[in-house]
Amino acid sequence: MDVSLVVVLLLVLAAEFTNGLTDAPNAIATVVSTRVLSPLHAVVMAALLNVAGVLVTGTAVAFTIGKGIVEPGVIGLHTVGAAMLSIVIWSLVTWRWGIPTSETHALVAGLTGAGLATAGPAVLLWEGWKKVLVGLGFSTVLGFLGSFVFMVAIYWLFRRVRRAFVNSLFGRLQILSAALMAFSHGSNDGQKFMGVFALALFLGGVLPQFQVPLWVILLCGVVMGIGTVFGGWRIIKTMGFSVTKLEPVHGFAAESSASLVILMASFLGIPLSTTHTINTAIMGVGATRRLSAVRWGVTRQIVTAWLLTFPVCIGLGFVFALLFKHIL
Repeated sequence: MDVSLVVVLLLVLAAEFTNGLTDAPNAIATVVSTRVLSPLHAVVMAALLNVAGVLVTGTAVAFTIGKGIVEPGVIGLHTVGAAMLSIVIWSLVTWRWGIPTSETHALVAGLTGAGLATAGPAVLLWEGWKKVLVGLGFSTVLGFLGSFVFMVAIYWLFRRVRRAFVNSLFGRLQILSAALMAFSHGSNDGQKFMGVFALALFLGGVLPQFQVPLWVILLCGVVMGIGTVFGGWRIIKTMGFSVTKLEPVHGFAAESSASLVILMASFLGIPLSTTHTINTAIMGVGATRRLSAVRWGVTRQIVTAWLLTFPVCIGLGFVFALLFKHIL
């Protein structure tokens, strides 16, 4: 491998690390905030089940990211490197302020900006973008409505049951829902940077055709887990404590409904934002009590970061691609 490829692969791993800092903690934020699991136990569980999610559910999402967003035949290693650097910078800025952002949208936007700088609008592939847009609907609409309906159903089924029993029951059940959430995160988000890593290996001539080897899956999974261990607490605090007050039953409903939405998208090869999905699911369970139960000031900051992700990462990717074209 030449120096350029090594540099790009390191940037991919750096982006995967920031994915662990900013995105993977969403999978365990509710189980920590309800004090069902300690942060250490939750992080270890998340790291292991994220890797399991990738190994069990295949690489359909990785193929969408690696081959479906920009045309692999007309880009180069500098394109991939520029996209990854834009993700790292944006993710670290938002992580510093404890604001959860979508690594999916940062990744798609970074690749788009870098691709436009490399080969113009013709580089974009509608088939992959169509899946991204469908994923946006999955994460926002289904995330909110699914958890809202799930929570209303629980309220109705347990309307005559003592509150103490409900909290005790769902305190145990939330361990399962948190595990499912971590697994589903791996099934979708865990695949994305593996797809980019494989794309870089293909562009660098290491792989004769685009594929995702097992060692790439394991390497990226471990790096993401390390990122969660070292810095995930900032995002856990925002998601688990700042959006709305959560009890075990609310955490169970949010995690279960979000997990089902994410697994459905993974099965269809749709790259969706797991951050958006669990965020809107938490908002959905909070809204079942009353709309004022959701702290809309915090939510507004999160939504603002979502909206800025696309233009910021497209711009950064474009600029870095022009610079990297001469350096790499």
